[in-house]
Amino acid sequence: MKTTTILKGGRVIDPANGVDGVQDVVIVDGRIERVGGAGPMPKGADVIDVAGKVVCPGFIDIHVHLREPGFEYKETVASGTRAAAAGGFTAVACMANTQPVNDNRSITDYILAKARSEGVVRVYPIGAVSRGLEGKVLSEMAELAEAGCVAFSDDGKCVMDANLYRRAMEYTLPFGTPVISHAEDCSLAHGAAMHEGVVSTELGIPGAPAAAEDVMVARDILLAEMTGAHVHIAHLSTATAVRLVREAKARGVRVTAEATPHHLVLTDEAVRSFDGNTKMNPPLRGTRDADAVLEGLIDGTIDCIATDHAPHATSEKEGEFDHAAFGIVGLETAVAVLLDRLVRPGTLALPTLVARLSADPARLLNLPGGSLAPGAAADVTVLDLDARVTVDPKQFRSKSRNTPFAGWQLTGAPVMTIVGGAVVKV
Repeated sequence: MKTTTILKGGRVIDPANGVDGVQDVVIVDGRIERVGGAGPMPKGADVIDVAGKVVCPGFIDIHVHLREPGFEYKETVASGTRAAAAGGFTAVACMANTQPVNDNRSITDYILAKARSEGVVRVYPIGAVSRGLEGKVLSEMAELAEAGCVAFSDDGKCVMDANLYRRAMEYTLPFGTPVISHAEDCSLAHGAAMHEGVVSTELGIPGAPAAAEDVMVARDILLAEMTGAHVHIAHLSTATAVRLVREAKARGVRVTAEATPHHLVLTDEAVRSFDGNTKMNPPLRGTRDADAVLEGLIDGTIDCIATDHAPHATSEKEGEFDHAAFGIVGLETAVAVLLDRLVRPGTLALPTLVARLSADPARLLNLPGGSLAPGAAADVTVLDLDARVTVDPKQFRSKSRNTPFAGWQLTGAPVMTIVGGAVVKV
């Protein structure tokens, strides 16, 4: 007997198919049967009233650190995927900086097995570019691709050896998978704890210049242009990097980019609190950079939004700012923060936000999803633009609490996450 669910009366925004209007979404046996249209009401259907809400293709976060294996005290596949579902994400792609590093099939197999047994959203592993993230020898890239890795990255570290990175790009060509660049010149950024500028000077905190990102973005674009490979710039954060990506796209280079919510709505002024939860890599930049990143997101220079969800234990974020760990959690706050701070004021159109969180990330990593087309898996995110929420880290499903948004009062939030036709209970 077929299982039917109807999401009734919501505003459906499906950028992949040019849909934006009040329609019913009919789900049969875990797949989209139809959106709108005059069809008979199936007997025994489970009807969910979503009038006044927004129904979107399931959101996909292509930059997440699930920490398992090796750092389960920070996060696990189980806790991380529940955090994702609570934040409106139906799929995540997880980075390779686990322990052991995901640089061979056995680790990929382990992550996928954990996702099948304990995960509540879809999990797509990203394999390491180099063995042990050491930047010296290529990982078993063909083996990793065959095992199910959807991209390659040494995220958390920059591959400083340009020749090795060239070979990695060439190696990915038969697989059609992107190389994801953590663009940071380690010598320029050495010892830095924040962005180099007026604020770092006034606070006496060592800073990394924007050029530490810019020079590596330029290098990786040139390598992609030479090899014909697809390079994706992770957590792009500077005005110059936005310009470099825009110019490269105009030349036909296969380069894409992502931006994080924190680089869109915060600047280095937040570091004046000396709160370790404002410390991330790349660091929060100045207003000019944040404005340029937002402009790039709106005009499509930046292809998608990704959280760079980086859980840490409380002890790793306490103490002196210089010694705190880099990174913040983002899965449970991203959508609400962006709805409140960018969509409500009219700075970012809601359909653009939906596209940058669904169709665009699916396209970048060649993932299923990002669409409500008939026959597609019924991965759906439902938003309530009037929901009022206060960010309370104590209520997080994540194991970690390291957020700069604690206490923020927001309007607009995800209220339902559906994976394969089933509402995820978190």
